[in-house]
Amino acid sequence: MGHDGDVRTDPDACYRAVDSRDRRFDGAAVPEAVPGSADWDMAAAVSGRAMRLIGDGVVDREGVPGLAARLSYSPRQLHRLLVDELGAGPLALARARRAQTARTLVESTTMPLADVAFAAGFTSVRQFNATMQEVYGVPPRALRRGQALPGDTRPSRLELRLAARAPFDGRALVHFLRLHAVAGVEDVGCDGDLATYRRTLRLPHGTATVALRPEAGVDGGAAPVVRCTLHLSDLRDVGAAVERCRRLADLDADPAAVHEVLGLDPDLGPGLRRHPGLRVPGHPDGFELAARAVLGQQVSLASARTLTARLVAAAGQPLPSPSGGLTHLFPTPEEIVEVGADVVAGPAARGRSLVALATAVAAGSVVLDRSAPRQDVRTALLAVPGVGPWTAGYIAMRALGDPDVVLDTDVGLHAALGLRGQQAGATLRARRASWQPWGSYACLHLWQRVLDARWPDRTEEIAPRRSR
Repeated sequence: MGHDGDVRTDPDACYRAVDSRDRRFDGAAVPEAVPGSADWDMAAAVSGRAMRLIGDGVVDREGVPGLAARLSYSPRQLHRLLVDELGAGPLALARARRAQTARTLVESTTMPLADVAFAAGFTSVRQFNATMQEVYGVPPRALRRGQALPGDTRPSRLELRLAARAPFDGRALVHFLRLHAVAGVEDVGCDGDLATYRRTLRLPHGTATVALRPEAGVDGGAAPVVRCTLHLSDLRDVGAAVERCRRLADLDADPAAVHEVLGLDPDLGPGLRRHPGLRVPGHPDGFELAARAVLGQQVSLASARTLTARLVAAAGQPLPSPSGGLTHLFPTPEEIVEVGADVVAGPAARGRSLVALATAVAAGSVVLDRSAPRQDVRTALLAVPGVGPWTAGYIAMRALGDPDVVLDTDVGLHAALGLRGQQAGATLRARRASWQPWGSYACLHLWQRVLDARWPDRTEEIAPRRSR
């Protein structure tokens, strides 16, 4: 699928994708129910993108016309398509999303139920009560089973438990994020043996900071969870914040499906046993990830972090209430265009590439909010001066949530497999077919192998040079 080999050209890989029930394959892995049914394929692609936008609260903010416009459909066409594919129209799907958000808040916080209704996007307590009764068969109060977390109940501060499928290697996830953390917008600290990742968020209605701490299941249970502490400037953003946190930690992945395929590769077997449930870190903001990828081309991780931190300090919006090392929001495309290329240290071409990317995103010619088909986004990215295949692939992997990216020019992957010389890329390309549809997870396991080999007992950084 995507740019690194279309999963639809391999029937076995296609059916593995379908069996995993991973919604990221909507429109990419679709065995046709009716031979020659191109319309079915197109519909599945649109329905998957629609669900991603609904999950981010677009219907609540912009209504069905806004959702349809983002997908280049009329509201009537989109309604008919979603009913045909998913059995419900956009309003019903948005209502289900609100109900899911509300249930998370009811079961995981001590917020008054009226505040829960507001935070989840309901227009009235009466509508909230009726929807929860209809969806879950009980009134909201019955869902509050004494499991609420203790602590501050002010609307701006929420503590939630985000469930993950077992196994889940939360330690490796936080370590990856620490290696890439940019001063001002991210930091990682430790609370005993548990590491906590924190960052700033720009949300539809305001700003937030979030702390994510992976840990074992509560009450002695085996299910892994991520403890999520949110500080929101606007309570209406709770649904969008939770969705972005789940995306960042790749909490909806199915590790069993990944292991079933990658476990057949003898080179990956030891890593799967050492790091079961390794996730592909996503990102809450597609433009931020893309900008950081451009700044990180052909430099070390340490240099990339330094360059990016300088950009944040020069162009990012300061937080009204800084929290420790979290002081700024990452700059918007418009803010980067305004400050210009000179704000980026180093070769002038790097600054020009960043401004060209920001200009394209601001103009809408590059769309990084997961609403556009990945192949279209890749094509648009490659048209930006200075953006090459490695960068476009990395953006697809982390910003667009593509599960099947293999960066065949990445020197870290070559080192992990012991590949040398001009044939390294070709050898890697030949191997990726056996990893479909989970190439991105294969990459993460190979990168993790390099980390484990260099610093088996430490959490120091590695700084390999990467090809564009």
